[in-house]
Amino acid sequence: MPNELAGGPNRGSAGLVDVLDRVLDKGLVVAGDIKVSLAEVELLTIRIRLMICSIDKAEQIGLDWWKYDRHLSPGRGEVLQENLELREQLRLLERRVASLTRSTGRRRRER
Repeated sequence: MPNELAGGPNRGSAGLVDVLDRVLDKGLVVAGDIKVSLAEVELLTIRIRLMICSIDKAEQIGLDWWKYDRHLSPGRGEVLQENLELREQLRLLERRVASLTRSTGRRRRER
């Protein structure tokens, strides 16, 4: 008769999958502080904050820092540079349109 507490290999892996699924779906936060003191003088404080969740869950709660991290988003620098160049082109086109509008208005007044 098999022992139910020991469980079989399938039960253990299903349990792990269930736990991982729940953690990624709901999220898990681990927080802690480490303080190093000598003779009641605090020398060092390390604050640790760890959050484990799926990317979808992170975006739901407003965490999307990886989109803007230049080490995690290769090509972002090129996109920013292209964006600046396009803005400059837009400014030039707006100036041209404004100057054409002014010159067209003057011609109409002269007639």
